[in-house]
Amino acid sequence: MHNDQDYGARWGELVERLHGRVDELAELFLARVHEIPEYAGSTVGMAELRDTARETFHRLVDGLRDKELQRSGRNGDHDSLMRFSLELGAKRARAGISPEALTSAVRLDFSILWEDLLQISEPQDAPLLTSRVDRVWRVVDEFAAHTHSSYSAERVRMAQEESNIRREFIARLFSKSELSADTISQASAALVTDPEARYSIVAASAEAATKLRAFAQGPQSSQRLFVHEFGGSTYVFWQLGKATAGGRHPAGPFIPAGIAGIPCGYVESFSGLRGLPAAARTAEWLALLLHPSDRGPLTASAAWARLAKQQLQDAGLDLWADLDAALAPCRGGERERLEETVRHFLSTGNITTTAQVLFCHRNTILNRLNRFQDLTGIDLAVPAQVARLVVAWA
Repeated sequence: MHNDQDYGARWGELVERLHGRVDELAELFLARVHEIPEYAGSTVGMAELRDTARETFHRLVDGLRDKELQRSGRNGDHDSLMRFSLELGAKRARAGISPEALTSAVRLDFSILWEDLLQISEPQDAPLLTSRVDRVWRVVDEFAAHTHSSYSAERVRMAQEESNIRREFIARLFSKSELSADTISQASAALVTDPEARYSIVAASAEAATKLRAFAQGPQSSQRLFVHEFGGSTYVFWQLGKATAGGRHPAGPFIPAGIAGIPCGYVESFSGLRGLPAAARTAEWLALLLHPSDRGPLTASAAWARLAKQQLQDAGLDLWADLDAALAPCRGGERERLEETVRHFLSTGNITTTAQVLFCHRNTILNRLNRFQDLTGIDLAVPAQVARLVVAWA
C-alpha cells in the first residue's frame, strides 16, 4: 500500500519526466492538429503552432504539480497559465480559426498528456494515475475554458470593430455629393461589395424608420443590407448584381420581403457607389411624399405627380386651388360624378372601358368629359394639359 506521501513523491517524478518530454508532446500535437482540416490550411504557421504547443504543454505540466492544487489552487504559475490561455484564444480568433476547430485542437491536450503519462508510468502506478486523472482533466479543462472565453471575447471585439469600420465608410459615402475614386475604392473594400454594380436604396423616418432599421439589422434578412442613419432618417441600400462582361446587369430591381411592407422612399436602381448620394436624396424626398394610406415603398414612377405638386407648391403655384375653383359651380353630386369619370378615363385612356367600369352608356361618359372640359378648360386629349390635372390630383 502507498501512503499519500509516497503518491505525492511518485507523482512529482512523473510530472518532472513530462517536463522533459515537452518537445515530444508538442510534435505529437502538431501531427494530430493537422488532421483537423481547418488547421491544415490555416494562416497559423508551423513555427507558431510548434512554439505555442511547447508553451502550452510546459504550462499545463506545471499546473499538474501537487503544490499547484493546495488550498485555492491558485498561485503565480497558475495565473501565468490562465494569462497564456487568454492570449491564445485571442490569437486564434484573429487567425480566423472557427470555434469548432479550436475546440478540437484544445481537446488534444488532455489525450496527449494522458497517453504520455500512461507511457512513462509503471503498472504499479495505476492507483496513482486513477487518483490523479481528475486533476489532469481539471487543469486542461480550465485552460480550455479560459481559451474559449478569450476567443469569444475577441470575436465580439473584432465584429464590433468591423461594424464600426463599415459604418465609418458608409458615412463617408453619404457625406459628399461628389465621391473621389479613393473613397469609393476604400469603401467597396471595407463593405466587400462591387463599386460598379447596381444598387437599390430606401429611406424612412419616424416609426417606419424604426421598422426599417430593425429588419435591416436583424437575422431574418438573407440579403446583405447596409444601413446609415442621419438627421432622423434611416437609409438602407443593397447590391442588385454585378455587371456582365458586356456591361449589362442581369438582375432587375428587387426588394427584400421584409421591406416591401414598410412605407419608405424607394429608388429601385442606380449605378455604382458613385450614384449613392444622389439616390439617397431622391429616396429621402420620396419618403417625405408618403401618404397615410401608403403601406409600402414609394417609387419615383409612382410618385412623380406628388413630387411635381410639392415643387410647384414650394414655388407658390397651387394647381389644386385652380381646379377646385373651376369645379365650384357643380351642384347635387355633379362634381363627384365628373371627377370619378375623369379619373377612370385617365387610368385607361379608353371611353368604352370607362363606360363599362362605371356601368354607364358611352355617350354619358362623353358628355361628362365634355362638361369637365367646359368647366376647367382642360382638354383631356392634350397630354400637357392632362399632366396638370394629374399633378393637381396627386
